[in-house]
Amino acid sequence: MDSNFLVQFGPLILLVGVMYLFFIRPQAKRQKEQQAFIDQLEKGQEVVTASGMLGRIVKIEDQIVTLEVDQKTFVRVTRSSISKELTAGLKPTA
Repeated sequence: MDSNFLVQFGPLILLVGVMYLFFIRPQAKRQKEQQAFIDQLEKGQEVVTASGMLGRIVKIEDQIVTLEVDQKTFVRVTRSSISKELTAGLKPTA
């Protein structure tokens, strides 16, 4: 009866293990990397918000970041809405 239990629930246990390795663990790693990036934001960086807005950080308050999106055009966003730094490969060439 003990081996019958393993035959019945073995594939389910294996499926849960595979889901953990391929879905849950990588997502947790990405969240840690994103949080580290948000904690290291500094004035002058060019960033992209989650909504796709591009800008340069001009002021950082506690959880509010002010972005300059054009000359003398500023937008205030929450720190968590900044998704990534604008790298040299993504900068427009105009």
